[in-house]
Amino acid sequence: MLPDSLPAPTLQKALTPLQLWAIAVGLVISGEYFGWNYGWAVAGPVGFLVATSLITVLYVTFIFSFTELTAAIPHAGGPFAYSYRAFGPLGGLVAGYATLVEFLFAPPAIAAALGSYAHFLYPVVPVLGTALSCYVVFIGINLLGIKESARFSLVVTLLAVAELLVYMSLVAPHFKAGNFLAHPMPVGAAGIFAALPFAIWFYLAIEGVAMVAEEVQDPRRTIPKGYLCGLGTLVVLALGVMVLTGGLGDWRRLSSIDYPLPEALGMVLGRQSRWTQFFASIGLFGLIASFHGTIIGYSRQVFALARSGYLPGFLAQLNPRFRTPHWSLVAGGVVGAGALLTGTTAQVIILSVLGAVVMYAMSLLSLFALRRKEPHLERPFTAPFYPYFPLIALVLTLVSLAAIIYYNWWLSVLFFALLGVTLGVYVLLGRHRQPLPTDALLAPTELL
Repeated sequence: MLPDSLPAPTLQKALTPLQLWAIAVGLVISGEYFGWNYGWAVAGPVGFLVATSLITVLYVTFIFSFTELTAAIPHAGGPFAYSYRAFGPLGGLVAGYATLVEFLFAPPAIAAALGSYAHFLYPVVPVLGTALSCYVVFIGINLLGIKESARFSLVVTLLAVAELLVYMSLVAPHFKAGNFLAHPMPVGAAGIFAALPFAIWFYLAIEGVAMVAEEVQDPRRTIPKGYLCGLGTLVVLALGVMVLTGGLGDWRRLSSIDYPLPEALGMVLGRQSRWTQFFASIGLFGLIASFHGTIIGYSRQVFALARSGYLPGFLAQLNPRFRTPHWSLVAGGVVGAGALLTGTTAQVIILSVLGAVVMYAMSLLSLFALRRKEPHLERPFTAPFYPYFPLIALVLTLVSLAAIIYYNWWLSVLFFALLGVTLGVYVLLGRHRQPLPTDALLAPTELL
């Protein structure tokens, strides 16, 4: 915990609407490159399309609801701050834990894909060595400051979006509905529910924009623009990539690899095609954009939890020159490297998704609670069609959570057991009775 006599460290306000859009899209865009294809293995393209449609509705209604919280309470802790304000220290701890799991375990999955893409291009390049090197390089970039990180995000995100548009234009002439419908799997509730975590991967981490809310210029206007434009971009890319890829050939070849898009291009253009090689080369930009963005996300969440006394205080220290949370960046990198060594991409994805859906539920419940507790809180953006949008999002979130638990029992036991231990230690130490040391930071008037 930080000593009460010291002023709480604050982050630099530097982000513009365009940069926030780049972070929002960049956080997620690797989900269009890999990970989602594992859903085909349990539901096939048709069942997965149904799952993706449900999850798209979830994210549209969730982001419209979540933006109300982010714009009203622009705090680096994001969901932790909303739940603390709505439900007190224990609620804040649950949301903070879930968010931390999401953002600590998304980067190793992306790093593994980066290694796989590099290995696809140059078979002599080791997957694990490349993935670990990515942590070292991008933690270093993030140490240089949020302005520099945001500029880097903007460049690689623009390249990644352009690349996916090029990919869709290349494969569209080869699309055949018969391929999409071939080798059908039973399209029932079981397959659709099992595929939900991989459909969530299409959009996972867009809520990470909340982690940089303290670093946004004019957050009341900028945050809604960044979120909503980012979500619109991702919906178009996710559905376009998934549907077109499913119609290129035998989709079963793509259902269990970390580089489905260059492999799909290889199926229709040839593995040695210049377009296939070119796409695999610049495909790294999409993965880099998300890897870079999720590193920003986990570092700000660790920083916020440490600043508020939930994690050791040294993790809230800022580099005096660059104003970046250097120890938070390093600590998250150590956890991610450990996850990489397990070599289980699909399981790491599911663990990250599990943290995300618990956080979504806590955030939506916080929205309802704060509407009752603080009706006069200034809300620059309000959720449209309230309470229906947040209710739809909450129901779909709980359905997704139930599906993840049912089909991933042991990972769920691990997740909730660690949460129970964390809550137990927190209560035994009596920390739930202590006021938040940086409670003033939860007041939006203090942040603007």
